[in-house]
Amino acid sequence: MTFNDKEPATPELSVPLDHEKSQDGDIVESQGRPRDKDVAAQFLAELDPAIAAEPISEAEARRVLWKIDLILIPLIMVSCVLAAVDKVIISNAAIYGMEKDTHLTGGEYSWVGSIFYFGYLAFEYPAALLIQRLPVAKLMVGMVCGWAVLLLCTAATQNFGGLATVRFLMGMTEASLFPISSILTVMWWKTSEQPLRVAFWFNQLSSVFSGIVSYGIGQTDTSVAPWRLLFIVLGAFTLLWAGVLFVFLPDSPVQCWYFTDREKFVCLERVKDNNTGIEDKTIKWYQVRECLLDPKTWLLALFAVAQNIPNGGLVTFSAVIVSGLGYTRLITTVLGIPTGVLATVWQILLGFFTSRVPNSRCATIAISNLVPMVCAILMWKLPRDNQHGLLAAYYVFYTYWAPYVLSTSLPMANTSGHSKKLTMNAIFFICYCIGNIIGPQCFRSNDARLTPRDTRGSWLV
Repeated sequence: MTFNDKEPATPELSVPLDHEKSQDGDIVESQGRPRDKDVAAQFLAELDPAIAAEPISEAEARRVLWKIDLILIPLIMVSCVLAAVDKVIISNAAIYGMEKDTHLTGGEYSWVGSIFYFGYLAFEYPAALLIQRLPVAKLMVGMVCGWAVLLLCTAATQNFGGLATVRFLMGMTEASLFPISSILTVMWWKTSEQPLRVAFWFNQLSSVFSGIVSYGIGQTDTSVAPWRLLFIVLGAFTLLWAGVLFVFLPDSPVQCWYFTDREKFVCLERVKDNNTGIEDKTIKWYQVRECLLDPKTWLLALFAVAQNIPNGGLVTFSAVIVSGLGYTRLITTVLGIPTGVLATVWQILLGFFTSRVPNSRCATIAISNLVPMVCAILMWKLPRDNQHGLLAAYYVFYTYWAPYVLSTSLPMANTSGHSKKLTMNAIFFICYCIGNIIGPQCFRSNDARLTPRDTRGSWLV
């Protein structure tokens, strides 16, 4: 059992014009319908031979890659940032009076954090099936619209029941986002290019965005409670973003309206050696069975659970923890910004390193986890009155996210076959949910300061 994090050899930039192989080796002939309904093979079968006959130069390949990066990365990145903001904003809402206004008692706030991932978990595999059946970009647009509306509904909640219901449904609407983002990454980028691109879109900039928005809203003087205004502003912005996605996000390279046929052909040639296919709407159950019997599947699943326990706690309690160090609520929102900057820079650096150094991804994941482990020990052992030391350890602890981001490309890069790929991706994100469900339960909603109980779980993980 091995993980393959090697960089692929430079692809031979040529495609036979009389036939094309699908991801499972089935021949798709130029004349007639593709046997597996592979949209890429169908495009190649109908492509003007003169377009494919011209050799692809390095300069042309780089130019197409630059265009892909310039358009696709921002579309995926902003969508993922907004999804993360929608989750983490619950922490800032808590210090702005949400707990009091919705009459939360006991451990109800912790469950408000966890229940989101119950919805995510319940809908993860159905979401994978929808991805298999529906155009991925249109599905993403629908889901973004759904969680935007639910954000607006959150502003109207009055009690735990209302909050829990909306958060559960929001988890369902966001369940397809990261699988779709992973599918798009595999569609558009070579295996060696994926870690760095994933590091860009799967980032922690949500802390920056939520901190700025929360600080601005915290200084407003309106009849609407600040925490309710937070959800209204974010919901409206997310709804507008869904419109941008509808116009610019393509379902696949061959369905991209702002790419020429030649550019589409270059896109397919670039990724053909990934051995993962582009898109195939037929579910192959033998691939699902292979995935369930593969030891790599369950090793990655265990890692995803462990890595996301601290994430679940911090998403729900980050602002509460910083506020507990003695800062005002406005200063607390600002102090959350550096966590996003540090985590994002660190994961981009690691992504760049693994994209340049062959066979380094798994070792980098293991070694980089030592940094947050040391920080968790410091948060556990430092005196409670060491405000600056605790805050510094808290900041650097956010490097925990980079190893997980690197790991998200492993299920896709090491799996051949669209159905197997989707199944492994679904399992990986189901385990992501399990870790995030456990995380908030390691904290108490009435914790006023960092305590050993808060950090011991993260250290053990």
